[in-house]
Amino acid sequence: MNQNELIDVAREAIMLVMQISLPVMAVGLVVGVAIALLQALTQIQEITLVFVPKILAIFLAIFILLPSFAAVMISFMDKIADRIIGIG
Repeated sequence: MNQNELIDVAREAIMLVMQISLPVMAVGLVVGVAIALLQALTQIQEITLVFVPKILAIFLAIFILLPSFAAVMISFMDKIADRIIGIG
């Protein structure tokens, strides 16, 4: 494997991490903004109020999106395995 192929694999891996983490981070962002807006409107300034809904929403998003994450990871691993087999 030469340097260009290694850079391509690293670029694909970084894109894969972004592709997998973006939906979960977006859910966390939306829930965090919604809770912050609710706190601003009701003037409830409890710092721990943000954590529980955000954690539950992120876990639910991971649970729902886990099959698609697995499919993407399996596809990436197949590409890596094909490149390894091509070397040997």
